[in-house]
Amino acid sequence: MIKLSRLTDYGVVVMSQMAQDMTMTRTAPDLAAATGVPAPTVAKLLKLLVKAGLVESWRGVNGGYALTRKIEEITAADIIEALEGPVALTACVDGSDADCGVESLCPMRGGWEKVNRAIRTALEEVTLAELSQPVDFLVPPTPSAANVHVSARRD
Repeated sequence: MIKLSRLTDYGVVVMSQMAQDMTMTRTAPDLAAATGVPAPTVAKLLKLLVKAGLVESWRGVNGGYALTRKIEEITAADIIEALEGPVALTACVDGSDADCGVESLCPMRGGWEKVNRAIRTALEEVTLAELSQPVDFLVPPTPSAANVHVSARRD
């Protein structure tokens, strides 16, 4: 199973909150209160996102954090790489930090790179704008008295 960390999930939540109003700078405590993500986690996320160049920070009385680019220009791949590191499914793909001891003998050498590129391309096509869109959950309609039909069968 390919699974992103909870920190990355929280990162998307925090950035989505920041995307709601691009004209505002937000403080870490404000973002924590608005998202429900614990304040120490928000502070850690913001530090990583600043380091990756997705968020900028200002100090002082009017300080805070803001996104560095339009939400249509920030991709899921950008966020994942900022918080998880390079998108690399196995040790033998470009961008992986891990070394593979059997790379020279492996019959899959290069095969995983194609899969990795496909996943990276898919992640690059999803923007923060799309991730930030509110989701309409489908709620089944409640039956009204007018369209409820009850039949009783007597034997």
